[in-house]
Amino acid sequence: MWARRTRVLVIGAVLTLGLLATVLLQSPAPTQTVDELMASPDDHVGREVAVRGEVRDGTIDNNTMTFILEGGSSSLTVRFTDAMVSNGLDDNRTVYAEGILRYEDEAYVFDATIIKTSCPSKYEEAASDEE
Repeated sequence: MWARRTRVLVIGAVLTLGLLATVLLQSPAPTQTVDELMASPDDHVGREVAVRGEVRDGTIDNNTMTFILEGGSSSLTVRFTDAMVSNGLDDNRTVYAEGILRYEDEAYVFDATIIKTSCPSKYEEAASDEE
């Protein structure tokens, strides 16, 4: 049959191809800013997307489980009813969210499944060092 070296090389090649196929098939969509997403929202309705932006001051509503995520010129309502939310969700905080964009009641709503916030301490330290 095949020599030991040939079998090891074939098995290694098969495992490598399998790993590459898994990575390529399950690669997440690139993160978009709110402005990029809202430039063509119809292209993303009903699809899993990743978005980042800043929480608009005073919009976090724990009763409806929503907040507004802002970009430079656009905004998006984020519903976090079933989302895993990291500590630190607060006003004016930069947020990364994964979920599905929906069109409901003539408005776009982002149903988040994961919400991650930036760590403010590193920015606060950098700002105080510059002063």
